[in-house]
Amino acid sequence: MTEEIELTIREAIPDDAQQIIDVLQKVAVETPYLVMDGNGEPMIIEDMEHNLAELYDSPNNTLMVATLDGQIVGTASVSASKQKRMEHLGEIGISVLKEYWGFGLGRTMIEALIDWAFEGGIIHRLELTVQERNERAIKLYEKIGFQTEAVMSRGAKTDDGEFLDVRLMSLLID
Repeated sequence: MTEEIELTIREAIPDDAQQIIDVLQKVAVETPYLVMDGNGEPMIIEDMEHNLAELYDSPNNTLMVATLDGQIVGTASVSASKQKRMEHLGEIGISVLKEYWGFGLGRTMIEALIDWAFEGGIIHRLELTVQERNERAIKLYEKIGFQTEAVMSRGAKTDDGEFLDVRLMSLLID
């Protein structure tokens, strides 16, 4: 007998603020692959609520959440400029709680972002950066259709001060 779970991917709303903060803080500690590392100023719930309300009304920015049985387990975002000449460029960010790695959640969330960008008609280029050592993520991005445009030497740094190369990858939406 298999246990049935309900996965939902939807746009974040202000009521999600505290859960999103909790997930992002946990992810920052769980993975060495993100730029954020859990150090720095803590997020304030009122600021997050305000940011989510603004994102919800933006035609070229989004923050989506992946929920399992009502609990947020991952986030996926597209960040774009308000400037007319740059509004078509969207930067992707994905965060998944470690206990949910390996189940295809990252792929599902990226595909949801691609669908959102295609349907919105404003974003025509999605881009992301990924550490060279994150081989699983690179393979996923390549399977989806992202292409490497550059490798940035010393594009990131570990907590121990070791420099890491980072890939810039993109996908054209047309």
